[in-house]
Amino acid sequence: MAIGLQVAGCYTDYGPISAEPEAVAAPTSVANVLQAGDVLKVTVYGEEGLTGSYTISPDGNIAMPLVGAIRAAGRTRPDLEREITRRYTSGKFLQEPKVTVDVISFRPIFVAGEILRPGAYPYSSELNVLTAITLAGGPTYRGSRTKVFIQHAGDPVWQEYPLSASVTIAPGDLIRLPERYF
Repeated sequence: MAIGLQVAGCYTDYGPISAEPEAVAAPTSVANVLQAGDVLKVTVYGEEGLTGSYTISPDGNIAMPLVGAIRAAGRTRPDLEREITRRYTSGKFLQEPKVTVDVISFRPIFVAGEILRPGAYPYSSELNVLTAITLAGGPTYRGSRTKVFIQHAGDPVWQEYPLSASVTIAPGDLIRLPERYF
């Protein structure tokens, strides 16, 4: 009887346990905005000489035939499509061109800190912080098992996130796994 009372005295109710944590997404504005290093396929229908692959240069531009440099960094794909169309029609090179812009590859993500193989890794859609750390070989024996720091492209501040599959990443993110102390 004494043991039953002792065990009953240790009971604590922590409330309901959620099986699936809330998703923590990368800022959508960052994920949809083109940046330097992205490789684009620009298609101008009916104009084979204007269609091709273009890499956004470090200064944020792509060099298109006939119209020259066009600012691509900081724009969304539809915005860039409209700008390319405007440039070809205002220069009287084409009448009513049909332009599409697709991303062939995004800028890489960078994984650093207490990781076995720190470095740059290719971005793929639906990438989360756990898969990024796994790509980099996993944590060292000193690596944190509970938190990670992420600096989103274009954001000067590192933000702390839980080390969870619900934390998604965007192209160009910097991921740092800190050292744990216990």
